[in-house]
Amino acid sequence: MKFILLIILSFSLFACDKQTDNSKILQNRIDSLESKLANTYKPGFGEFMSGIQANHSKLWFAGQNENWKLADFEVHEIMETIEDIQKFQTERKESQMIGMINPALDSINNAIQQKNPAFFKRSYTLLTNICNNCHRATNFEFNVVKIPDTQAFSNQDFKSNGAK
Repeated sequence: MKFILLIILSFSLFACDKQTDNSKILQNRIDSLESKLANTYKPGFGEFMSGIQANHSKLWFAGQNENWKLADFEVHEIMETIEDIQKFQTERKESQMIGMINPALDSINNAIQQKNPAFFKRSYTLLTNICNNCHRATNFEFNVVKIPDTQAFSNQDFKSNGAK
């Protein structure tokens, strides 16, 4: 009987040691994944803003040419970038204030849905002014946004091609 009890006790200790080994393996995997995650590429705030700048310009020329499908695409690209900023750049003051742009984006979105050029121009001007207000509020007043006067993307046709 003592021999059976000794065997059971030995197996129990072996099983406990096995769990400890499994825990160590799992902890090593967790540590490795956390290290990889910490070193994963994350766009910087400036990269997000450069994307918005390009979309802002394209949005203007799409609206001026009444290419409402392209304008709709561009305004939604800006909205997605705003969401990404709020997701990936949470620690920045700018990220915490960027929501101030949403009413202007909603206004442009409404103008696009209505296919109303005058409403679009007013909403776009509001958007541009809000961008500058945000820049001032976050001490980036040196970065002034304006309504584009020259088409920067010579490789894109902003005419609607009948897609009104």
